[in-house]
Amino acid sequence: MSEKIRVGIIGTGNISGCHISVYEQLASRVDVVACCDIDEQKVKNYAASHKIPHWYTDYNEMLDKEQLDAVSVTTWNAAHCAPTIAALDHGVNVLCEKPMAMNRFQAMEMEAAAKRNNKLLQIGFVRRYGADAEMFKRFADAGDFGDIYFAKATYLRRSGCPGGWFADLDYSGGGPLIDLGVHVMDLARYLAGCPKPVTAYGRTFRGLGNNRAAASAMAWKAPEGSSKFKCDVEDFATGMITFDNGFTLSVEASFNLNIKNDRGGLQMFGTKAGAMVDGAPFEIYTQKNGVFVNLSPDFRGSDFNEIFRREVTHFVDCVQNGTPCRAPAEDGVMLMKMIDALYESARTGKSVDID
Repeated sequence: MSEKIRVGIIGTGNISGCHISVYEQLASRVDVVACCDIDEQKVKNYAASHKIPHWYTDYNEMLDKEQLDAVSVTTWNAAHCAPTIAALDHGVNVLCEKPMAMNRFQAMEMEAAAKRNNKLLQIGFVRRYGADAEMFKRFADAGDFGDIYFAKATYLRRSGCPGGWFADLDYSGGGPLIDLGVHVMDLARYLAGCPKPVTAYGRTFRGLGNNRAAASAMAWKAPEGSSKFKCDVEDFATGMITFDNGFTLSVEASFNLNIKNDRGGLQMFGTKAGAMVDGAPFEIYTQKNGVFVNLSPDFRGSDFNEIFRREVTHFVDCVQNGTPCRAPAEDGVMLMKMIDALYESARTGKSVDID
């Protein structure tokens, strides 16, 4: 496909801005011709702001009327599945934001729709496009880490629930595990070579609440219009997942936790070396000539805008040129199976097998 691709946006919330800004940068290759949101005034303003010729409040109407090649699905989590399947059934390629769905069953339906229509479904695992991830894979592919056997993934906030629908289980599917943990869990599995998850044990905790330390600059502030949403997701989640090749992943994620500062990162451990994968500086810990050595390769890290630019550009390359997808639907399904298993283990107090 050499001509411009026609793109639509489904969901005009904050994260959609990360997508459309890249499409606008790719104006020689992309025409954003339509957008959709259930909030009429919001979508009208969005269309006017981005000079999008057509706007809709019903994605089915948009898909029926517009001849689209691709869409970005950037809604709340509960509305990922239905519009994605509808788009795929209309012969439209999809870039769906993370998490892929509310659960593994929806994710598998979405994957099946992509397969039966022979269309691309790319999942928004944006951390895969960071310069730190690429640097790790450069060394890993050369064998410098040896066998990668363990990873510790953390994404912790002291007071960081986004509020609104993020805090409402019916719209989000969960709290920090499905919203924040998904990033570092996927990145760990990706850097370990995408092994198959086998078992999971998890715990979740809720009781701190969002309205803490109201006088503090760090205090969570409810966004406008959030009163219609409940606050019933976990404050903190932790767990461990084992994989079929012996790799083990430990994960911790919080919206609210009594710690000094927000922190996060991914530590990867191999038989020859370990690494901290958390932007720049990227560090490798190994031994050479009988002494311990810490290496800091010279490279430029990727900021928030850069990794989205890489991700959305990759999606356009896949649609336009048939480039193999770096974050296909099957990886989204695996991640949802991991998340479901951790939540089920937390509910039952027992380890859960992942099929």
